Order: sequence, then C-alpha cells, then structure tokens
Amino acid sequence: MNRAPIRLRVAAAFAVAMALVLVLAGGILYLRLGQHLALVIDKQLQVRAQDLGVIIREPGASLAETGGIRFFERGESYSQLLDTRGRVLQASPPLGSRSLLTAAQLRMALEGSIFTNRDSVPGLDEPSRILATPVMRDKKKLVLLVGQTREERAETLRSLRDELLIAGPLALILASLTGYLLAGLALRPVDSMRRRAAAISAETPGERLPVPRTRDEIQRLGETLNEMLGRLESALQRERDFVADAGHELRTPLALLRTELELALRHGRSPDELRTAIRTSSEEVDRLAQLAEDLLLIARSNEGRLPLRPEALDGSALLESVARRFEWRAQEAGRPLIAAEAPGLELVGDRIRLEQALGNLVENALRYGAGEVRLSASAADGIVELHVTDDGAGFPPEFLERAFERFTRPDVARARGGAGLGLSIVRVIAEAHGGAARAANRDCGGADVWVALPANSPTPDGEAAL
Repeated sequence: MNRAPIRLRVAAAFAVAMALVLVLAGGILYLRLGQHLALVIDKQLQVRAQDLGVIIREPGASLAETGGIRFFERGESYSQLLDTRGRVLQASPPLGSRSLLTAAQLRMALEGSIFTNRDSVPGLDEPSRILATPVMRDKKKLVLLVGQTREERAETLRSLRDELLIAGPLALILASLTGYLLAGLALRPVDSMRRRAAAISAETPGERLPVPRTRDEIQRLGETLNEMLGRLESALQRERDFVADAGHELRTPLALLRTELELALRHGRSPDELRTAIRTSSEEVDRLAQLAEDLLLIARSNEGRLPLRPEALDGSALLESVARRFEWRAQEAGRPLIAAEAPGLELVGDRIRLEQALGNLVENALRYGAGEVRLSASAADGIVELHVTDDGAGFPPEFLERAFERFTRPDVARARGGAGLGLSIVRVIAEAHGGAARAANRDCGGADVWVALPANSPTPDGEAAL
C-alpha cells in the first residue's frame, strides 16, 4: 500500500472504516431486533395466558373446544392444562397427552409464572417459547401452559440478515466509490501544482504554483512552496549576478596582463623594459590572486558555513597587529595610522579572519579616505565593536545602504581600481562570528566602519554558521 497512489490509499482506508461501521451497525441492529421480537413473543404469551386463564376458570370450559381455538394460530401457538402431578387435563390440537414441562419446571410453575424454551413439541418440529402460569379451577390449583413457535422470529431475523448481506456490500461499494471521487477532488489542486512544478525551470523565472483558495492545508502548502520558489529564484539571480560580476572583474586584470606580456614579447629590447613589464604583470597577478581568494571566501560563505578557529583575543593586541601590517603603506601615503589602546577588552574570534576584516577596512581608508586613520575598540552589553575611522569625505549617502553588497563601489572609487569585495568580505566574516558590519559618516567628517561581535562566540571547537 505504501507504493499505491494516495487517492487509492485514501479510498481503501475509507472503505475499511465504512466496512467496520456497517458490520458494527448491522450486528447491533440484528441483536436489537432479535431482543425486541423475543419481548414481543413474551408479551403475546402473557396476554394469551391471561385470556385463557379467565376462560379456563369457567366450569366445563375446554381448550379443545372451537371457542378456544380463536386464541391460537394453527402450526404456531398451542396450550396445555396440567394438574399438580403433571398429568395433561386438556390440550389444544395437535398436542397429545404428554406434558411439556419437566417435574422441576412443574414445581416452579405452581409457585409462579415461568418462561421456558423447547427445541420441539409434538406435532410442531420447531423451537418454541412456553409460558407456564398457575391457575385456579374448582378450587384446585392447576398449571396453564401457552406456547408459540419461534419460527416467525427466526424468519424475520433471516430476512434481515439476507437484506444486510445484500445492502451492506452495495453500500460499501457506493461508499468506496464516493471516497475515491472525494479523494480525487481533494487532491486535484495537488496534481495541478505538480504539473506546474514540472514546467518550472531556471528559464522560466517568475512562474509560481497555482494556489487554491480553500483555506486548508493544500493552500498553505502551495503558499509555502511559492515562497520557497521565490527564495530559490532570488538565490539563483544572486549567483548569476555574482558570476557575471566576477567575470567582469577578472576580465580587466587578465586583459592588462596579456597586454603587458605581448608588449614585452614584441617590444622589450632592454632588460629595464623587460623588468618593468614583469613588475606590472606581477602586480596584475597579485590582483588576480587576491580576487580569487576573495571569491573563494564568498563561495564558502554561500555554502552556509565559514571555517573558523576561535580563540580568546586581546582587543589592543588585535588592533596593534593590524596597524603594524599597514604601517609602511601609511608612511608612503603620508597618513597617520593609530591603534587606540583598549585596556582589558577581550573577545573570542578567529584572529586571522578578524585581521583580514580589519585589514580590508584599513586598506579602504588608506585608498579612498584622507587624513588620520584610527583603529579603536569598545565593549558594551556583551557586544564588542572594532572601528576604523578616517578624516576623508566619507561615503556618498546613497551608497551607505548597499556598501556591503558584492562588487559594489561608489563612482569615485571605480577610477581607483578594486573589485568591490572588501566590505562584502568584512560582512561575511562578521556574520560568521554571529555579528554584523556597519558603516556611517562621521559628523565631523570622514567615514566610520565597524564590526560588531558577540564577546563570547563562536564556540572554540566548531564552525560558525552564517
């Protein structure tokens, strides 16, 4: 049944449930009717015994007389009159002179009315129900027996049984067909969604599943699947944009590298010209290597997990380490680079990744900013913030909202090179640590970019989920 269609399984379950209901209802009806017919027979015997009791008290009355026959139906009811010794004084046809009661039953009947059953009586080869009740005649105590066959009751029950055996299967078949049709109607929206889902592909963006307005589980399923399709479509579009942007960014350094090599091959006459070409090519190779590393980092983040090696870090030591790496760059640019002290500030994180994030911020400040570049750290309410500020013109206001998106650069930065991945990588590293990256323009001028991290996460022996 696990391999059968849902429609067939629902119909089968409905049929089984209906069969149980029919069997239970038919059994109860059969039993209750049998009990009711038995009570009807007992009531009829009691009424007949009362009438015959009144007649039999009259002197000279006889059960065999024509006047008494009106109380009996030939072949179905009968009566006997017994004395205290069990001898038959009178009997209706076709009973003979043999008592229908045993000695024990006779003694009980002399004390009060009793009911008993017999499998057969003389002249009637059918099961019977007998009522024996004491009566007085000529100041003598006698026992009056009235009986009736149970064949009519048995015929009624057989007729009911036959009707149930015919009507029950028909009702079961009808109910099963109804269940099959209802299951088909209920599953029709699912089949419609299946057909539409089979036609949806990457080449058909914007397609959605038809959702029935039924306010039930099917509607909720369709809405959930459409939301999932929307998320997948957005993710696919991001990946397409990512590939397109990555191809565009790779094309420029590769073209420059090819040009330099061709010029060196064709026009490089002196060692100085060759050295210049090799130096320029080496710079482009470094740029390609950095771009490839950045793309690899973002690709890992897209998989949902960025490998981290968390450890306890001193905030001041982390800032000082980043400042030392860029000290020579700052000196060449004639820019002060200061790492502010953060006494007692501690955090948990991956040193290499955090230095990479702060390094990207310092490099952006040196390349696009002006004046002093300052690294600082602060902690409040379990959050550690690592800031990099400069005294330049800051970010264009329209650029702040998308500053951390991939391959995004303000117009003024496009003329200075770069792939637009630096701030995106900062955000990836911050989110991998369970934090966030923020950017703002300072009131006194310049840009302020910072990373906000939980002071005690991620766990030292695991990987941080994005």
